Amino acid sequence: MELRATGITHKYDDLTALEAVDLHAREGEILALIGPSGCGKSTLLGILGGLLQPSEGRVEMQGALPEGCLNPLTYVFQDFALLPWRSVRGNVRLPLEHHQLTSDERRERVEDALARTGLTDFAGAYVRQLSGGMRQRVGIARALAVKPAVLLMDEPLSALDAQTRNLLMEDFVGLWLREKLTAVYVTHNLDEALRLAHRVVVLSRRPGRVREEIIIDVPLDERQGTAGLLELAPLRERLWALIRDEAQTAELELADV
Repeated sequence: MELRATGITHKYDDLTALEAVDLHAREGEILALIGPSGCGKSTLLGILGGLLQPSEGRVEMQGALPEGCLNPLTYVFQDFALLPWRSVRGNVRLPLEHHQLTSDERRERVEDALARTGLTDFAGAYVRQLSGGMRQRVGIARALAVKPAVLLMDEPLSALDAQTRNLLMEDFVGLWLREKLTAVYVTHNLDEALRLAHRVVVLSRRPGRVREEIIIDVPLDERQGTAGLLELAPLRERLWALIRDEAQTAELELADV
């Protein structure tokens, strides 16, 4: 399934957060959104997921839903959003509980999601017993349990240390190679965007507009090797050149508040 946004403009009273944004997340690809602080990345993701109604424009889903899809659009959040009184299995089961499924169907979906994210051996653990990386794996497993058409990922690795972030990126690449998920991935981290995305959309500072779209042709499973990193280096310089001045201005504005 594909996700297409056309002419998205969004205002908060007199403040225009987004202006005339066109976006197309194609089936089976990871589309990254980057830009300086305050450019409207998370606002745009909220509009794509139906949490916000845009002031202007529309969002459309095109194509057939995956078999067994319960929630076409499913979020993975930065803060994990886990329930501490539930086990790993209980957290993954949570979004299934308001759907008309048999107990066997729920159990099968939960165990499948745990296996796909390497959490089977931790199913009985509680949130307090998990590292940050393991907690985010639970968040991803919970999203996969509903078999979404599109994953909407809002800076899912930003709360993690660099080593854990790299491990989770490897996990996510492996997951994509097996399943060819469609995802829109919001991040402020250029290295994450280059490691995970097939295309990167660069937004300008407020009001957020599409400044440029960059295609990354290096296969996802070849980006960690020396040759892959060398091939990505010019793209990183290009991305940084696109956002550097605006990022600096945004940082100064935030510091003055």
